[in-house]
Amino acid sequence: MDQHIRELAAYAASLKFDELSDHAVHECKRRFIDTIGCALGAFDADTSRIARAVAGRYSGKPSARVLGSLAPSSPEHAAFANGVMLRYLDFSDAYYMKSSGHPSDTLAPVLSLGDALHSDGKAAITAAVLGYEVFCNFSDVVEHEQGWDYVFQTVVACAVTSGKLLGLDEGQMAQAIALAVTPNLALEQTRTGTISMWKNCAAANAARNGIFAAMLAKDGLTGPAEAMDGKWGLQSVVGKFEWAPFGGRGGPFRVTQTHMKYFPAVVHSQSGIAAALALRAEVDPAKIDRVNIETYWVARRYADRNVPSWRPETHETAHLSVPYILAAALLDGTITTESYSEARRSDPRLRNLLDRMTVTEQPEFTKVHPHAWPYRIEAIMRSGESKVMRKDYFKGHARDPMSDAEVEAKARQLGAPRLGTQRVNALISRIWQLEQVRDVGEIVSLTAVNQ
Repeated sequence: MDQHIRELAAYAASLKFDELSDHAVHECKRRFIDTIGCALGAFDADTSRIARAVAGRYSGKPSARVLGSLAPSSPEHAAFANGVMLRYLDFSDAYYMKSSGHPSDTLAPVLSLGDALHSDGKAAITAAVLGYEVFCNFSDVVEHEQGWDYVFQTVVACAVTSGKLLGLDEGQMAQAIALAVTPNLALEQTRTGTISMWKNCAAANAARNGIFAAMLAKDGLTGPAEAMDGKWGLQSVVGKFEWAPFGGRGGPFRVTQTHMKYFPAVVHSQSGIAAALALRAEVDPAKIDRVNIETYWVARRYADRNVPSWRPETHETAHLSVPYILAAALLDGTITTESYSEARRSDPRLRNLLDRMTVTEQPEFTKVHPHAWPYRIEAIMRSGESKVMRKDYFKGHARDPMSDAEVEAKARQLGAPRLGTQRVNALISRIWQLEQVRDVGEIVSLTAVNQ
């Protein structure tokens, strides 16, 4: 097996709960609360219904249950349904260094396979921290926007996470990694043009395939020996890289360094939302003549005003459109899960404001990203007066983290409509005690929705 896979397999197979810092354990539990809240908030979405319907056609030995419905399925298909729900609102955490993505996607197999195997809370936390570590290490060392989708990082992390729960030794873990790498290099076309429902399924599919790779390895199936370092291996596609130091070996665990979202919107809009809301407090949006937005390199995506992002026709396209999101924030004074509805997308006032907006790259902002996420928004009023607001960080950024109370409040807001306040509080309370839980299935059971 090649060097990169051996290094990753050795780290993954050897990591133990006792090696985790208290800080990492606490942050891991915060992300379970946040992510399960996001899944409950998306329970009624059409994409979620479809995923649960498909999962319901399968059974497993052992069986896993789908969050919310508690319907039995195979671990792989339960992870797919769970993964769709936790990703649908684009509200769970994000990470960005050389490339970006959502490491919370790796919690889907922890919950489904953990439920199937009756894993205890310490095992779930260890697997989750490991999944974050693998996902984010890829982000640290592999450049973004090369035509492949970030969910490639997800499938490898999920194979390792699943292998950890299955108790794979180092050799088996290496095979699971190889079996995840070789067939699962997804395309960035998922997030280009008019965005389809698949956008909310791509990471869920990676979670499913990660479990499958680990199960195959456990039963003795082998993968290509040079899946990363070979002539036509991973590095021939994404470029040469070396792993950054993994957490717990003299450095922090990366689960402590991801950004949690205060608003349900693409991470590249979060500082922009903060600037737009601060600006709106000082101006009457009805009197705005035009809006100029300056930000880092992400502005290049909106240079062509003919791209669908300027007239989003789908929920998914709106979720990834910075100009749409910032126009909605200026008009409405907030961004919520309802900001992407068909009625909101077709509002003539919003479309009119979009026609009077520009989004341009500021080279100095690009130089400081991702260590800062700067936005400068100028509103030019009909009177000729100009108001400017700049924000370099957003609430939930690792440098400006949400408090535990804010994480709880977010999960409560998302989960209470389906569970009721008392039951969502019980769920949150039990996750805070996760290292004491004997069976992760207890957490899954507490997500049962009122149907």
